[in-house]
Amino acid sequence: MAALIGVRCLTRALVAAPNSGAWRNLCTSAVAHAASRSQAEDMRVEGAFPVTMLPGDGVGPELMHAVKEVFKAASVPVEFQEHHLSEVQNMASEEKLEQVLSSMKENKVAIIGKIHTPMEYKGELASYDMRLRRKLDLFANVVHVKSLPGYKTRHNNLDLVIIREQTEGEYSSLEHESARGVIECLKIVTRTKSQRIAKFAFDYATKKGRGKVTAVHKANIMKLGDGLFLQCCEEVAELYPKIKFETMIIDNCCMQLVQNPYQFDVLVMPNLYGNIIDNLAAGLVGGAGVVPGESYSAEYAVFETGARHPFAQAVGRNIANPTAMLLSASNMLRHLNLEYHSNMIADAVKKVIKVGKVRTRDMGGYSTTTDFIKSVIGHLHPHGG
Repeated sequence: MAALIGVRCLTRALVAAPNSGAWRNLCTSAVAHAASRSQAEDMRVEGAFPVTMLPGDGVGPELMHAVKEVFKAASVPVEFQEHHLSEVQNMASEEKLEQVLSSMKENKVAIIGKIHTPMEYKGELASYDMRLRRKLDLFANVVHVKSLPGYKTRHNNLDLVIIREQTEGEYSSLEHESARGVIECLKIVTRTKSQRIAKFAFDYATKKGRGKVTAVHKANIMKLGDGLFLQCCEEVAELYPKIKFETMIIDNCCMQLVQNPYQFDVLVMPNLYGNIIDNLAAGLVGGAGVVPGESYSAEYAVFETGARHPFAQAVGRNIANPTAMLLSASNMLRHLNLEYHSNMIADAVKKVIKVGKVRTRDMGGYSTTTDFIKSVIGHLHPHGG
């Protein structure tokens, strides 16, 4: 047992190693960095990985309850540090934001629900959600859209990845009224961040053995802004001759996704297009309740649902689908090198869906969130190790 704890602690140190490339394989310098740490420092978490949990709004807390219940049943060695940040529940302040940032900077890994952004302007243009992503430089959002065996939709056997730059573009929070009744909203595109997300997409494709990257843009209209993004993607593509590179205008991309989504492999795009395409693609395989997502910086990894919806209308009704959040939690465990637990949970969720006896309302059934959680726990393998 002591040896197991030691291995877990060393793995924790490796994962937490600063600047170790969020999703890439752990490098030798990280190993050296971890080995140099004192044993006392490594042992302070007693074999459990500390993870920041941010339940968010809407059904977020109910989905996090599902994660906690399944983790408990699977004896997952993770210790959640829960924080609450919400603009609509009057639980948002600079102090709370700093507490969350402090926790995430220390733990390097977080699982979060959707933090709802009110429509009303109250003197601050940037939402807490955006500020959190900016302060942690969570520049890459990855949504893996994959059909679930046993759940039939219009298109089956889909497997594509949407990679979205999420720190600039239309989300710059730079708006002002230049003349009465005239609003100027600035879309920011920089060479540095466009190259960075393009490189991330090609690195991801290389690591995951994928053959094609499609850059999505509107450079025919925004010749300078989207033109720069497209140019950066083209420059980076030349460094990866083994990966096929294509470009597609955003409006055509939406149509092609609905008509023939099988032509896509990895798509890379600026912020707003990514938000729209995430939701469109989620709809192809069953909706927001079934697609996991994650966001990365050079140091931090945040796991969340792929299509971000608070589902306020479902709050307290015990009808939310925990699939997306549980699959995100499984991906988080893989990121922490807890392969055994990751596979156990993902397999259990997929078995519940494949068997088809337990279906939440969004999937055409009448089962409750609680029914789904119980069924997942019932499908967990006998655990050990």
